[in-house]
Amino acid sequence: MYKNILVINTMHIGDLMLVTPALRTLRTNYPEAHIALLTDKPLGDLVRCNENLDECILIDKHGKDKGLLALVRFIRKIRARHFDLVINFHRNERASAIAAFSGGKRIVGYSQPGFKRFFDKVMPNLAMADTPPELVKHQVLCHLDVLKEAVGVKTIDDRGLEMMLPPEEEAKAAALWQQEFAPGAKVIAFNIGASWQTKRWLDSYFAACADRFIREGYDVAFMGGPTDVPLVEQCRAQMEEKASSHVHVFTGKVSLTVLAGLLRRCSLFLTTDSGPMHVGVAMNVPIVTMFGASPVPTFYPYDGKDVLIKTPEKCHPCGIHECPRKGQDNMACMKNIPVDTVMKYAEELLAAHDGAPAYEWPPHPGDYKCRVIEL
Repeated sequence: MYKNILVINTMHIGDLMLVTPALRTLRTNYPEAHIALLTDKPLGDLVRCNENLDECILIDKHGKDKGLLALVRFIRKIRARHFDLVINFHRNERASAIAAFSGGKRIVGYSQPGFKRFFDKVMPNLAMADTPPELVKHQVLCHLDVLKEAVGVKTIDDRGLEMMLPPEEEAKAAALWQQEFAPGAKVIAFNIGASWQTKRWLDSYFAACADRFIREGYDVAFMGGPTDVPLVEQCRAQMEEKASSHVHVFTGKVSLTVLAGLLRRCSLFLTTDSGPMHVGVAMNVPIVTMFGASPVPTFYPYDGKDVLIKTPEKCHPCGIHECPRKGQDNMACMKNIPVDTVMKYAEELLAAHDGAPAYEWPPHPGDYKCRVIEL
């Protein structure tokens, strides 16, 4: 029986959300264990209130823990904790090295080839781009496979993606909502940014959707981080209703946790494949997402009520950050997802519960495979 467990995931927002079913499963199987999660410092607030964790250990990858010597010092601190189980849920060199030299009594999970000999059991991450198509699995299911096959858990406790908000951040979100929106407002959230250009639906298409929602009586709220500000400005400039009082911009103005608190009050989330999409899943907000370069089977929104729209381009999923195709074929995977199609499925979701906010949608445990619409 493990008493002191370390889980490692030091990457992005979405990656962290996709680990939460595994954290729940660990807690169910080892209720008395001390469970610590090692993650990137800027993401700590996303998980510090997770009820399945006892501790968050933060690594400052771009600050004091940057560089080889700093990493060695960090690993020494981990070794001093004497973990009896270390689970690595990210296959990059930094995470592999931390796990390999952690001093854990049992070390399992994903690893770069150079560190495999230090692991007790290495598992393939079948959500990665180099996986044969017939073996591909959603990232959540890959993590749960690690727990079943490498750790030996008896019970899988998958309740979908989870995020517990710090009380002070929830209070900020509630106050901001009251300040920005009229009582009873039905709000459609937009996230138009993404880490890759090939994950972004066209600004003009988002603008057209925003105009239509406003004319139908909804408010529109633009989300996203500081790097998304120029994209949102370009999008708004193309809106016919850009001067409407029903347009609200939170892009680059709120923390990730306040953004999550806003999302749980929204009626719908129109989004690219991105970290905020997975936060939206954890907040139970109905989602319509457009996938271009992203592989659908591995990173779809992990909720059965959500809708993913894609086109049958031969190059999908390319996994390339910038589209190499020229002329009309450039970004065809996104250009060929029409506004009318997106609005059709958005309006279906809104009609299902009369535009109720996300926190009023009923739970549906076990139903996590979203609806995929291939045009």
